[in-house]
Amino acid sequence: MNQQIRFCKSFDGARIAYALTGNGPPLVRAPHWLTHLEYEFQSPLWRPWIEELSKRHTLLRMDERACGLSDWDVGEVSLDAWVRDLEAVVDAAGLERFALFGHSQGAAIAIDYAVRHPQRVTQLVILGGYARGWMKRGLPPERIAEFEAQLKLVSAGWGRDEPTYRQMFAMSFIPGATMEQVNSLSELQRKSASPENAVRIIRAFFNIDVQEVAARVGCPTLILHGRDDRRSPLEEGRILTSLIPGATLVLLETENHILLAHEPAFRRFFDELRAFLAPQSGRRPAFDGLTAREAQILERIAQGLDNAQIAAYLDMSEKTVRNHITHIFDKIGVENRSQAIVLARERGLGQQSRSS
Repeated sequence: MNQQIRFCKSFDGARIAYALTGNGPPLVRAPHWLTHLEYEFQSPLWRPWIEELSKRHTLLRMDERACGLSDWDVGEVSLDAWVRDLEAVVDAAGLERFALFGHSQGAAIAIDYAVRHPQRVTQLVILGGYARGWMKRGLPPERIAEFEAQLKLVSAGWGRDEPTYRQMFAMSFIPGATMEQVNSLSELQRKSASPENAVRIIRAFFNIDVQEVAARVGCPTLILHGRDDRRSPLEEGRILTSLIPGATLVLLETENHILLAHEPAFRRFFDELRAFLAPQSGRRPAFDGLTAREAQILERIAQGLDNAQIAAYLDMSEKTVRNHITHIFDKIGVENRSQAIVLARERGLGQQSRSS
């Protein structure tokens, strides 16, 4: 696999770096922090991500301003600037319609872009995302002081040759990582941004608020979130799901904010991603008339899960699952679960679980 690195100018003249890999329908990864297009490509942490995302898609990645191969000396670091950089990159790459993936802080950027350009985003996928940064969550003064102290630590310890602080910071993202993966993320921190820019970027992320914007997302949206994510609490994923109309939440059994290639949650994420993006590859939905949530539940029924398992899988109550199943059976014209399983499997549902 090879990558093509290109550059374009953004609204204020800042030079933004982006890369293309793979073949197939376009998939755009919204910018987020701790990236460096060249270093990521060889990283034991990020290389598996790039390979998986590029298998069935033309993947577009980018380094946000003040980060990676993009210009570091920029006047503005803000959500609006990041969205406008994404606009510039997409236009430079010549993409008209595409699926958009927002990971971590990239979720807010992806949400804002999807609302500004509803005609271009076909599907939205969010992993470990949030609508409101830490400073927008009504935290008590002592917690605010804690985050201010973290910024001082970043300023003091980010660029040092001695990696103790960076490794501690990395562990909060990937507590289940190998030492090789931790060291890789620690080195990426130093390569991705200067201490000064790291503080500017973190402060801007702390103050993100797309709660009102999220309610205007109009495309199908899949939200995945680690149940024990240390960097982005599950409650933020639930809030985000409640804000975006029709969004589906899938829980991943992990404490890692960046999923690791050796953990089951990594494979499950990509199974869910491919199932969700399958219509973009030319496949028609198995059943017309089902909502996104109903389609998710029918997929689980086809895999042989019972109501309790489906409820846990999708973070719903069993009563809600039963209500959805009643509507599903009416829409697909079956009388019971056995008939639903047979019909769903005839239409190609449930294949991933049964073939794994």
